[in-house]
Amino acid sequence: MDKLFADELNNILKNDQIKYKEPMSRHTSLHIGGEADYMVLPSSVEQIRQVILLCKKHSMPYYVMGNGSNLLVSDLGYRGLILKLGENFSEITIEEDGIVKAQAGVLLSKLSHAIAENSLTGFEFAAGIPGTLGGAVTMNAGAYGGEMKQCLISATVIDSQGEIRVLDNEDLKLGYRSSILQNSDLCVLDATMKFSKGDKQEIKDKIRELNYLRQLKQPLDQYSAGSTFKRPEGYFAGKLICDAGLKGFQIGGAAVSEKHCGFLINKDNATARDFMALIKEVIRVVEEKFGVRLEPEVKFLGEFID
Repeated sequence: MDKLFADELNNILKNDQIKYKEPMSRHTSLHIGGEADYMVLPSSVEQIRQVILLCKKHSMPYYVMGNGSNLLVSDLGYRGLILKLGENFSEITIEEDGIVKAQAGVLLSKLSHAIAENSLTGFEFAAGIPGTLGGAVTMNAGAYGGEMKQCLISATVIDSQGEIRVLDNEDLKLGYRSSILQNSDLCVLDATMKFSKGDKQEIKDKIRELNYLRQLKQPLDQYSAGSTFKRPEGYFAGKLICDAGLKGFQIGGAAVSEKHCGFLINKDNATARDFMALIKEVIRVVEEKFGVRLEPEVKFLGEFID
């Protein structure tokens, strides 16, 4: 541990906002990952900005995460600082005209419930997505015909220099599971959305219906990172994997779900190495059989060794 860095970190955050040698398996939906040198849980924009500037000052690598629902962390962990935006950074403000502003760490399920309680429609699709708002904006998350692009007005972002600015919907260049935020140094702080009035009971019924469909079709009782692969143009990843004969295929503790082949699961204390090997083998077999190369939707953090 860098004592000078740790001392300066303690000047920014309270003791309970800082974790050292934190197992990342506690913070990802896959329950996989070695230790991060530092993890911080900031509760304000100023704390986030100061932590980023401190990392820059000390040349400390950092990574911003939310709920860890789309993340595979190396067994070796992460040599740097994890800046986690979760419950500690999850305020929601709902205005009379259907404008909703929320911080990046709020869970989509919690945000969807709050929006429904205010008789606003247009966010039902997100109720069962197991991530946070920041991640949803970054990847233009979507399901059942809805996506963030449809309701997002703008997002406040911060860069690696500590500069804060607002990007509108067009600036974000939102596409299928993509935005300008990916592969950049920009981190979402909050988002502003617009919804229309609807019938509260109908909205809640729709949420229940979509959640029921998820329970029927997806392995929600297993550790996973959601859909492991992006949908290839003209195909469905899950069907390709199934048709390739890979249903239930397993490497170490990682397996292709028998309930939905688009989901790779931590079936039996899988390591990141198991999971990465399974991803590579699924990609290889599908490309060999059908000439379609699957692209992972899951993000990778840390050093992976074959």
